[in-house]
Amino acid sequence: MVASTYTVAFEGIEARMVEVQCATMAGLPSFSIVGLPDKAVSEARERIRAALEAMSIALPSCKITVNMSPADMPKEGSHFDLPIALALLAALEIVPKDKALETVALGELSLDGTLVPVIGTLPAALAAAEEDRVLLCPTASAAEAAWVGATPVFGAKTLLDVIRHYTGKAVLPPALPGEVSHAPTARDLRDVKGQERAKRALEIAAAGRHHLFLLGPPGSGKSMLSARIPGILPPLTAAEALETSMIHSLSGLLDEGGISRTRPFREPHHTASMPAIVGGGKGAKPGEISLAHNGVLFMDEFPEFNRQVLETLRQPIETGEVVVARANAHIRYPCRFMLVAAANPCKCGFMSDPARACSRAPACGADYLARISGPLMDRFDLRVEVPPVSFTDLDLPATGESSASVAARVQSARNLQTQRYQGIDGLRTNAEAEGAILEEVATPDAEGRDLLTRVAEKFGLTARGYHRVLRVARTIADLDGSSSVRHPHIAEAVSYRLALSKEV
Repeated sequence: MVASTYTVAFEGIEARMVEVQCATMAGLPSFSIVGLPDKAVSEARERIRAALEAMSIALPSCKITVNMSPADMPKEGSHFDLPIALALLAALEIVPKDKALETVALGELSLDGTLVPVIGTLPAALAAAEEDRVLLCPTASAAEAAWVGATPVFGAKTLLDVIRHYTGKAVLPPALPGEVSHAPTARDLRDVKGQERAKRALEIAAAGRHHLFLLGPPGSGKSMLSARIPGILPPLTAAEALETSMIHSLSGLLDEGGISRTRPFREPHHTASMPAIVGGGKGAKPGEISLAHNGVLFMDEFPEFNRQVLETLRQPIETGEVVVARANAHIRYPCRFMLVAAANPCKCGFMSDPARACSRAPACGADYLARISGPLMDRFDLRVEVPPVSFTDLDLPATGESSASVAARVQSARNLQTQRYQGIDGLRTNAEAEGAILEEVATPDAEGRDLLTRVAEKFGLTARGYHRVLRVARTIADLDGSSSVRHPHIAEAVSYRLALSKEV
């Protein structure tokens, strides 16, 4: 007797369909799994045998062979437990074979038959929808999978629930999509005393998804400012939430019963390794730059990161994706993030403080910032010097706008960009505009063009720098509610571009 069901194997954020075939035949009693299983898949035999024993179902005295096709694709993870068990139950005629064939299943089994949550149910639901099959998974993982909405998703607590569902004794209700709502953050921009220029740069960066570099002595508020960026970012759109949640699902970060519309904010430590930042390691997992997709990647103490790690960021910043190369596959992960980097001006951090001037200034600052290569620094749209704050300023009352006021302007600017780039694939914000589209939307007026030409000639702007100034100017114009890019917008954009230039 041969029966089949389906499950998935993961390659990056893509779920590839795997057919699980189970055959029972005459011969010495045995239970074998073939099709390039890893250790976790091979151990499914014992978990399934114990789970069936807990339900008083005895395996027949025959040869049982489970094949996972395509057989040349590596199978990794414990989520193969449920599809193997379902195929076996269909082969034993305990559940209908036709129902098992219409199912994509994934889930880990406990020894008592309880189903344990697994990663990747969201991309698995997308794969099931493309094949016009239903998805069966543990109850705890069903809410995120049901968010796809294109295929029925059934969540079961135990293997007994699965049997009762397919035999019609207790049909499981389709799972409802779950969405996690986080409480509003208590971190408000009003908490930051002074630093009005840095606050303005944060608003521009959030509105157009521009990369931001903050330079200042210890205690000037660089980390404090960066921590308040999530409070001014707009929520994820439906498409962005789906993209982001697929990566988080594969990383096991969706453990709250659904997905979130809050933009990710990742802040890796400067000792993080290359696979941790870029992706890779065992199973070629996504790194921090992919986990920050459609959100913010904050890298504090930027020059302290490994030089090789920093240089690897250059291509993902430009392309919006990273390729993890392996001998047998090239796995692509999206990584369209907003990079916010913070650094001290020198090793001790007080080069610009006359009261604690370093004896090696200014050479110490040049040596320290030289750890950041010129091509990488050229990719920052906004560069801001954050001056030290006097302790007397801290006694002053809070000034400036709240995060809610800034967030409203950022949302309005994002809405303008959504309308402007509607229908253009891969283009959502001003930071991604290039070529003819950039010329069309960001061509400055005559005064602005003249200013930009003089700046480019005097300070030697690269072609990349020239285009980044135009993108920032377009965002400033959006915040200003202007349909065209004018001279003041170009002037402000140029001021952020030349903030740390040696020529100034």
